[in-house]
Amino acid sequence: MLPDILYLELMFYHRIKSKLNLKNPRSFNEKLQWLKLYDRNPVYTNLVDKYEVRKYISKTIGEEYLIPLIGVWDKFDAIDFSKLPNHFVLKCTHDSGGIIICKDKSKLDIEAAKKKINKSLKRNYYYLGREWPYKNVKPRIICEKYMVDESGIELKDYKFMCFNGKVRCSFVCLNRNSQSGLNVDFYDMDWNPMSFERHYPSSGTTIPRPINFDKMIDFAEKLSKNIPFVRVDFYETNGHLYFGELTFHPGSGFEEFTPELYDYLLGSWIKLPSKVKD
Repeated sequence: MLPDILYLELMFYHRIKSKLNLKNPRSFNEKLQWLKLYDRNPVYTNLVDKYEVRKYISKTIGEEYLIPLIGVWDKFDAIDFSKLPNHFVLKCTHDSGGIIICKDKSKLDIEAAKKKINKSLKRNYYYLGREWPYKNVKPRIICEKYMVDESGIELKDYKFMCFNGKVRCSFVCLNRNSQSGLNVDFYDMDWNPMSFERHYPSSGTTIPRPINFDKMIDFAEKLSKNIPFVRVDFYETNGHLYFGELTFHPGSGFEEFTPELYDYLLGSWIKLPSKVKD
């Protein structure tokens, strides 16, 4: 296995098409790579664990902002599907992508779900992008309540970019299940569209400001206190706010900005801490 620094240098050049500067990182993507290597606070492990983070959320902003939990298991074969509701969401606690969305239990292909979840359980997500917080997360499966927003089709993700405990901008992920694919729209602190894209195209429309926008900002800043950078995600359904997840290295720091100057603008908002290695 390649050492972390060499691996990240190679991946950065391959994905971003430029040399990674770790001695004097300036761009957002460069600083995320630096944080992977040198901001290894052991607290982060529980904050990216989709089960353990619930304790932090309950303590910091309140249990009522958690999506209702139906169950947690160490292995797929321990799940008794007869006791689950007709629709639900299965997630692996230790990675990104290990998810099963069930809208009708009678139509669920349990063997296909088992194959996908078991593959995810065997994977250490850390090795894909050397995102250190995931390295020691215990692989488990959780089941959460299935929820949709006013569209009746999906939940839009409201994602808040927090720099040293201060929200500086946000973005919305939508149209995940459409034929055209995911759209990402960035907004400033007054909910005005920002004129850049990051890897994914914008939707070309202005999404209505969420009802709980001010509360989202307040909660994001509470949850990101004393952290150099973290993205805090929320959902909104029927006027109620729900926590999504905490992400320390969005896109693993390998998603290009268009125009590129925004990579450096967001990078200027990150104040790097002293080096901490595991």
